[in-house]
Amino acid sequence: MANRSVLRTRTIVLWSVGMLVVAAGAAALLLILLGGGRPEDSARLDALRTAANIVVGTGGAAALLLAARRQRSAELDLAQKDHDATERRVTEIYGKAADQLGSDKAPVRLAGLYALERLAAGYPEHRQTIVNVLCAYLRMPYKHIPKNAEELQVRKAAQRILLLHLRPGAEDRPNEAFWPDIDLDFSGATLVGLTLTHCSIRSITCYETTFLELTTFRGTEFRTKADFNKAQFRDRADFRGTVFGGERESFNGAVFAGPADFGRKSTARLAGAEATQGFPRVWPPGWEERPIDGEPGRSQLTRKDVPGQPEGR
Repeated sequence: MANRSVLRTRTIVLWSVGMLVVAAGAAALLLILLGGGRPEDSARLDALRTAANIVVGTGGAAALLLAARRQRSAELDLAQKDHDATERRVTEIYGKAADQLGSDKAPVRLAGLYALERLAAGYPEHRQTIVNVLCAYLRMPYKHIPKNAEELQVRKAAQRILLLHLRPGAEDRPNEAFWPDIDLDFSGATLVGLTLTHCSIRSITCYETTFLELTTFRGTEFRTKADFNKAQFRDRADFRGTVFGGERESFNGAVFAGPADFGRKSTARLAGAEATQGFPRVWPPGWEERPIDGEPGRSQLTRKDVPGQPEGR
């Protein structure tokens, strides 16, 4: 960088003396030219006085504008510094929490989850990213065996965090912790006892997801997309009161291996889904199970008014 010259004291003194000399000369000249006391001299002095006031006022306005520009520049610089400091803090917390999720100790992983939750609560612009991290954690390989009991508790904690923040609450008692416009991606995950009841979710993707124990989406709204293609419901599935918006729900290739209840008013479309026979189920109006030829104990979901096997969507 080039060195910037600093205004010296000598220069300031010289300029000040020069300005005093110019002012004194101007005053002496005015006294010589307009000091005769004639009426026209008085009129000229009044005009000069008015002009001088205008010049002084203009200079003051210019100085005020310059001061305002400097103040605005200082405020913008401070705002940028605050923003940079906030982003650094978010990055530090996020990085530390991510490291904690990779720990081999369950309590440390739990601490990482709750650190991410606090981060999302304080910085709404980072919520979807943090939800993506929670979903990615749940997509990590998992075997549902007694040896993994501690890991199961960590995973259920992640599921509870999502449940807490995806419920909008009642109109008269809204949930202040609600996170709107969230997308979930559980593709390929193994989820145990997933409970997402009375939630409002923009979209959910559960392609090839395995659901163990009770899985319930009762009263939940999927506003744009609900992808359950090739999902495996090993135990009970509860979709009572679930709202499928956007006409993009799909269960093609999904298998219901246990009880299932979609209620009597569900609009879900189950073309291409299959079910294991022998369990009590309530399908959406107009849908039924039909045995699959050559596959004993297996049925396929199809509309009652469609002959033969259903066409995939």
